[in-house]
Amino acid sequence: MNIREILGIAPVIPVLTLSDLAHAVPLARALVNGGLSVLEITLRSPVAIGCVDAIRKGVPDAIIGVGTLTRAVDFAAADRAGAQFGVTPGLTPELAAAARGARFPLLPGVMTPTEVIAARLAGFNVLKFFPAHQAGGVGMLRALAAPFPDILFCPTGGITRASAPEYLALPNVVSVGGSWAAPQPMIDARDWHGIEALARDAATLKRSV
Repeated sequence: MNIREILGIAPVIPVLTLSDLAHAVPLARALVNGGLSVLEITLRSPVAIGCVDAIRKGVPDAIIGVGTLTRAVDFAAADRAGAQFGVTPGLTPELAAAARGARFPLLPGVMTPTEVIAARLAGFNVLKFFPAHQAGGVGMLRALAAPFPDILFCPTGGITRASAPEYLALPNVVSVGGSWAAPQPMIDARDWHGIEALARDAATLKRSV
């Protein structure tokens, strides 16, 4: 699948930072059972790659992306773990070159019109808008729609259950990334039933795309 098809599966992409390998499979299973099968595991902990590998083997219905790819070597590590897509917080020529050599599609991050132009020139037309809330949120995405009618966004960063519907109502938003469906206190408490309920609610959110 290409990145547009992956992001079209569910309205919300849970963004997960895991510090305990034992949490990976039950957390992914809870989210998938709740209707959120596309998950992003960030490279923000020493066990992140191990979590990707464990979920790929233990929860075959999940579609796993590796986020916070900031160096070319991160692409190789994500590939070895079985990543099905990648996510970057920004885009550089080095990262664009690494993406061309990867076996998975990339969702590159942008924040400004200049970065959107650079990403489009590099061959990308589905972009992560990050950090969404801090970069102007819904108003900024509305402003980007006119000069970039061919670009779709997955805004991520500071989005909550309350603000997600406003983002998803925009015609240039294909999905949103967020952590509210799997809050850290619930992960730490291993409240998988509670997380499944949050995922089920998030999966019902409507979008215009």
